[in-house]
Amino acid sequence: MLLTTVNFKINCTYLIFFEYLRCQNFYMKKNIALVTGGYSNESVISYKTAVTIEANLDKEKFNIYVVDISPVGWTCSLPGGEKKEIDKNDFSVSFNGTHIKFDAVYIGMHGTPGEDGKLQGYFDSIKLPYTGCDAATSAITFNKRYTTAVAGMGGISVARSILVFKSNPLRTDDIAASLKFPVFVKPNNGGSSIGMSKVADPEQLDMAIKKAFNEDDQVLVEEMINGREFTIGVFRKDAEVITLPITEVKTEKDFFDYEAKYEGKSKEITPAEIEEETAYKIREAARKIYMLFNCHGVVRIDFIYNELDGNPYMLEINTIPGQSEASIIPQQVKAMGLKLKDFYASILEDAFNRK
Repeated sequence: MLLTTVNFKINCTYLIFFEYLRCQNFYMKKNIALVTGGYSNESVISYKTAVTIEANLDKEKFNIYVVDISPVGWTCSLPGGEKKEIDKNDFSVSFNGTHIKFDAVYIGMHGTPGEDGKLQGYFDSIKLPYTGCDAATSAITFNKRYTTAVAGMGGISVARSILVFKSNPLRTDDIAASLKFPVFVKPNNGGSSIGMSKVADPEQLDMAIKKAFNEDDQVLVEEMINGREFTIGVFRKDAEVITLPITEVKTEKDFFDYEAKYEGKSKEITPAEIEEETAYKIREAARKIYMLFNCHGVVRIDFIYNELDGNPYMLEINTIPGQSEASIIPQQVKAMGLKLKDFYASILEDAFNRK
């Protein structure tokens, strides 16, 4: 009788202990919201990115819920294919009497509001961890001109450029007199090379600016740097900033535009076939930029390496780089000998560590 009583007390103690662990989420799987979509033309790339991330997030560690944020609404895909509206008060969802609160958000959205800091600011306000850069860094790096200005002040080589506002346009003659041609004309905010043009003749400048204004109220006119184009992924694991293998980008197009990026009109060589001295300069510049902008998660930094002066010139920082099957970051992760499942888990771990 005494032994039975002791066993009963031990079993009750275990039950209480394991219930405590369950309440503290010590061994339960984490609920992760994989956010995709967006309000811009880049949403089509966001959906491709989300497919790769969802397929490679560890289902043994995480319950994955895809959240589509679009102008129509914020909806969460539930088991069985049902979709429910997100409660924006705390970014949660309810169905069949169950209330799901997320432990973290994996942001897989390109363009606004997921790449420009707006969504990050919202998550900060409700104290919900998320992957990638914070609101301030995201807002700055989404603006190409502000990014190059900060990088230039930090000692990074950048091309000369002029920012044009739709509300206060400059005369094309004045722009042409201030910069050396050819130049690139592109929307100042946004990515995927949408609305971008290469202009060799000043007479074509006005048309290129109008094209870019179709995508944004700000247009960047930037001098072309001659050289080889490279891009490199950078991420943080614990306290260490790690660079992925460098990719060289070659294209049959006149420049690396949307078709070159997403429609097979380019050749991406990973790892790049370059001398170690060149690779070292690019890696060191990438690490410096990552720390200068206080980046988190994985970012991709694009460079032109000018062989005349031996310097890598930063083009832009992609704080939420594409993760589709054909994208560069997955190529670099595999070239480094890492599994995407482990890589994405480390990106989430960084988000939890910043909580």
